[in-house]
Amino acid sequence: QVQLVESGGGLVQAGDSLRLSCAASGRTFSTFSTYGMAWFRQAPGKEREFVARISRVGGVPYDADSVKGRFTISRDNAKNTVYLQMNSLKPEDTAVYYCAADLNQRVGVGVTSERRYDYWGQGTQVTVSS
Repeated sequence: QVQLVESGGGLVQAGDSLRLSCAASGRTFSTFSTYGMAWFRQAPGKEREFVARISRVGGVPYDADSVKGRFTISRDNAKNTVYLQMNSLKPEDTAVYYCAADLNQRVGVGVTSERRYDYWGQGTQVTVSS
């Protein structure tokens, strides 16, 4: 079992920045570097959507078009933590942000699909006022 705990959410104004953190723990604590990690978000009344992913090998990031150039995903394998640096926030970024861990790398399931991910955090609220 892997536990993921997000933190860093809050209420900010448009144009501000936030950094979200997601700490992993559990029986696979020592193998965090072998997981692909991702952030998703869910706005009120909308489906959960992919935000960014960082690969297990080489830490290569992949961002959704809606956040490209504003959000940066990174990881610190020594701390079992993945981050999402969010700059130039917009009101439409308001959502609950979830981190997710990809342990099994399901063949045929894309990295932007929720079905790719095996473990999820409880989410952290980000609210951006105009």
